[in-house]
Amino acid sequence: QVQLVESGGGLVQAGGSLRLSCAASGRTFSDYAMGWFRQAPGKERDIVALISRSGGSTRYADSVKGRFTISRDNAKNTVYLQMNRLRPEDAAVYYCAARYRTTVQAWGVTSSDYWGQGTQVTVSS
Repeated sequence: QVQLVESGGGLVQAGGSLRLSCAASGRTFSDYAMGWFRQAPGKERDIVALISRSGGSTRYADSVKGRFTISRDNAKNTVYLQMNRLRPEDAAVYYCAARYRTTVQAWGVTSSDYWGQGTQVTVSS
């Protein structure tokens, strides 16, 4: 089992920044590609950003490219999502996820192995 605990969500004004963190425990962190997903009320859960096991490959949703950056620290078993120039439409519950030994290209929303509990991001206009 892998336990994922997100932190860093909150309320921010449009144009502002937030940094989400996800601490993992339970298995070898570097065996897992990591990702951030989000779900707004009444909408499906979508991919936000994914990162490979080494951190050398990333994948972003078109809507966040150039504004969000995913990174990981394998020594700290932690993945981050730096969110800049936030927009009201970025408001959602953000979930951290892990998938065992996959590529970021192959990872879909329904194929994650583990999920965190989610952290709320609210963006005021």
